[in-house]
Amino acid sequence: MFRFLLSLIGLVAAGKTARPALAAATPTAPPGPVSPPASQPALGQPPTGYPPPGQPPAYPAAPYPGPAAGGWPAQPSPGSGGGGPQRRRIRRRVIWAAALLAAVLIFRRAIAAVVLIALSGALHLVGISAHLPSVRFGWPWSGLTAGTTTSTDLGPWVLQKIEGISHPALGQANFNFVFTRKVAKNIGIWPCWYASTFYAVGHASATVNLNPGPAWWAPATGHYRLQMLSRPQGSQPGRVSVQMVLPRPQLPQSVHEVTIDNMPSRPISVQHSWTYPGFGCGVLLRPQFAQSVLYAQAQQIAFYKARHAPQVTQPLISSAERQATLTIRDNFIQPTVNAFGYTLARFTIRWAAGP
Repeated sequence: MFRFLLSLIGLVAAGKTARPALAAATPTAPPGPVSPPASQPALGQPPTGYPPPGQPPAYPAAPYPGPAAGGWPAQPSPGSGGGGPQRRRIRRRVIWAAALLAAVLIFRRAIAAVVLIALSGALHLVGISAHLPSVRFGWPWSGLTAGTTTSTDLGPWVLQKIEGISHPALGQANFNFVFTRKVAKNIGIWPCWYASTFYAVGHASATVNLNPGPAWWAPATGHYRLQMLSRPQGSQPGRVSVQMVLPRPQLPQSVHEVTIDNMPSRPISVQHSWTYPGFGCGVLLRPQFAQSVLYAQAQQIAFYKARHAPQVTQPLISSAERQATLTIRDNFIQPTVNAFGYTLARFTIRWAAGP
């Protein structure tokens, strides 16, 4: 076994020494003969080397470069020149790095806000309370939008949005009450009457006309006023205040605008004359009240309360005014001023005197 290893090592060493010998023994092309310099022609003789008249000149063929010292023409190294793969790879990395740097510079505000939010959440998760700088999230074009709208007159834009309101604001109120249904038919001098008292829940709505028409918003009426408190400065939004005058909420105008939510199925109390349920009064009266009759009577009572009872009308009016304020401010005025780079600093609604 040991002899076999020695013979294998000897064969490998012999192969390594034979490769330089073969490279040294490779023949190289001998240098070409050097042509002697052309002699100058004598005075009055044509120059030598030109063909006779009428024959085209013969151009010598370009000599083929012989093989290099290693037997083949020398090849340029990858980094010696030209567009090698290593140089193209470096150039691509530089382009990607420049694009990434430009994106970071453009979206630096959004990236900083996201990083701070993530860092604050991570610190809060591990129980560390740290005071981090406050950076508001914003896109690069938000500052441009705010800067280009500083000279925009917001008054007509906001008023145009208000004039596009097509539905009124509703203020709703629920109230409960009791009512009595009574029937009476006397038999001669005998008094016969029967009454039942029921419990009911009424539901009524008051409406506010949010767009009374173009004449209502005429400048001479003073029903609409927008005041610009400050203009946008860079990333800082501007501030505006809006004052409006609207008609007072309108209470239900017909009995059909009032509904009864909880219709009683049986009375809570019963009253009758001393002659009931005698044979005569009992046969004559037969006090069985239909649901439609009870509903109609309860609806009439609820309609009266929704127009005249202060404990019902005041919640109705307050609810309608509150709903009108929220509808105009949150759905029409605030989104409009925010789109132009402003914030609604103050919003006031006054109610016109009723007829």
